[in-house]
Amino acid sequence: MAAGRAFLRAAPSSLAAGAGRFAFACPTALPLTAAAAAATGPHRRGRGRCYCSASDAPPPPPYVLTTPLYYVNAPPHMGSAYTTIAADAIARFQRLLDKRVVFITGTDEHGEKIATSAEACGRNPKDHCDTISNSYKMLWADLDIEYDKFIRTTDRKHEAVVNDFYSRVLDSGDIYRADYEGLYCVSCEEYKDEKELGENKCCPVHLKPCVPRKEDNYFFALSKYQHQLEDLLTKNPNFVRPSHRLNEVQGWVKSGLRDFSISRASVEWGIPVPNDTKQTIYVWFDALLGYISALLDDGEKASLQQAVERGWPASLHLIGKDILRFHAVYWPAMLMSAGISVPDAVFGHGFLTKDGMKMGKSLGNTLEPKDLVNRFGVDAVRYFFLREVEFGNDGDYSEERFINIVNAHLANTIGNLLNRTLGLLKKNCKSTLAFDSIAAADGISLKDNVENLVDKAKDQFENLLLSSACETLMEIGNLGNLYIDEQAPWSCFKQGGESAEKAAKDLVIILETMRIIAIALSPITPSLSLRIYTQLGFTEDQFRTLRWEDTKWGGLKAGQVMMEPKPVFARIETETDEKDQSSSKATKGGKKKARSQGLVEA
Repeated sequence: MAAGRAFLRAAPSSLAAGAGRFAFACPTALPLTAAAAAATGPHRRGRGRCYCSASDAPPPPPYVLTTPLYYVNAPPHMGSAYTTIAADAIARFQRLLDKRVVFITGTDEHGEKIATSAEACGRNPKDHCDTISNSYKMLWADLDIEYDKFIRTTDRKHEAVVNDFYSRVLDSGDIYRADYEGLYCVSCEEYKDEKELGENKCCPVHLKPCVPRKEDNYFFALSKYQHQLEDLLTKNPNFVRPSHRLNEVQGWVKSGLRDFSISRASVEWGIPVPNDTKQTIYVWFDALLGYISALLDDGEKASLQQAVERGWPASLHLIGKDILRFHAVYWPAMLMSAGISVPDAVFGHGFLTKDGMKMGKSLGNTLEPKDLVNRFGVDAVRYFFLREVEFGNDGDYSEERFINIVNAHLANTIGNLLNRTLGLLKKNCKSTLAFDSIAAADGISLKDNVENLVDKAKDQFENLLLSSACETLMEIGNLGNLYIDEQAPWSCFKQGGESAEKAAKDLVIILETMRIIAIALSPITPSLSLRIYTQLGFTEDQFRTLRWEDTKWGGLKAGQVMMEPKPVFARIETETDEKDQSSSKATKGGKKKARSQGLVEA
């Protein structure tokens, strides 16, 4: 348990050291049969896939990916948006691999902090939760997040699963009652060890003083699972990623696990304890189960058994490092107690910082994602944070860096390359391809280089190296720009004959490169990728059915007609740019400033 004194009233004999079940292949685990694909709603446009087989074999288990269930004490900020953007990119990549993805997100709506926030806004807790939860859904739409399931811990189906789970753990002999006294952080909803607190007994995360509390609570026998958790972390080192997070978790476990309180006597806004309605279930013991209850379809009979059969265990929990202990220590022990398999992996990413400090609602220094989208566009926001923050580490936001990166990579490397190539094709080939892309690239090293980089990017996506994958795909764009500059097709067209024929092939080669970039980059910038793909003469429906295997060279065919060239990404103009333009216009006889996305003259 957390710091403080616990006075045992009635602890079961089964709490003896070493008692318990096998850690991560529990023989009493619930069946892990897979269910039909998750329902598709307006939050995600379906790809029309069928997972049936002629042999009537059961479909493969789904790839279940989760974000944290976000706390609704205040509207979402860039920190929560970052996690969800990353999860969406991973989900989109897995769909490109033709996986049956169940992408779960949602909101955590119980606890003292929620009730306090609602009161401060002059609302009752339920109305407050409805308002904030809806703001998350609206932001996810703004950020091109295509989730499959959105769970709220106030949903009735969730409460039913929590009650089943509590009863199962109680039957295992892992819940007992005791008095507790310690220092409590309301923002964390957690008792704290005094040794981890800062000056004036401040929480190291929220920088607010912890308050002394004494309560009569129910406890979960976490210490009973010391050895099982040690075995899990030793035998499955990929359970916690990246590796430095694993080292941190192993340190916590080896230092000795203490039982923790799973109920609150002083909190009314929560799920009542099944065997004692005077107490409510601790918010974390409640919220973690949202990953399971989310698997249920709306309207079906809600039970823990039914939910697990819908696709548990999760393939990946994606979380911020500040809630790693709950997900990598408490959660697997709770699942072991209930006889349910643990998730495949937990990935703890770093913090987004602003002015060198973690951004958070409790700290009051948030960066508003909707403002960024309104100013710069969704593709710019998604790309910058996934490209500039090495996934797993902390990253700092700088507007100057944001603009420079987005203009250089999306407006220039990709946008300008596509625009100038389509402009040349329109002027010299009536926007029609004269050759198949395979024939055009015969004997051309660029084709091999692109294919090698695509394989490299795939490996990086699979290993959650999102920043590296962005770098690799920009390298393909750089090769395309280098190729067109070296071949100078605008000059070859003027020469006519074989030179013009070669120039026509070069344009096909560049456009095929752009087609491949559009597919491979679509997990990061789906809207930009769609604009690129439709400019290449394809439909949105064709884009929606793409797979990673479509990155193979050879998608463009002779006779294919390209669309009218239009800039696919507008360069972000700064105040300095505007002043320079005004100065240039005022200077008579001066040279015109080069446009970042104009058509190249032949």
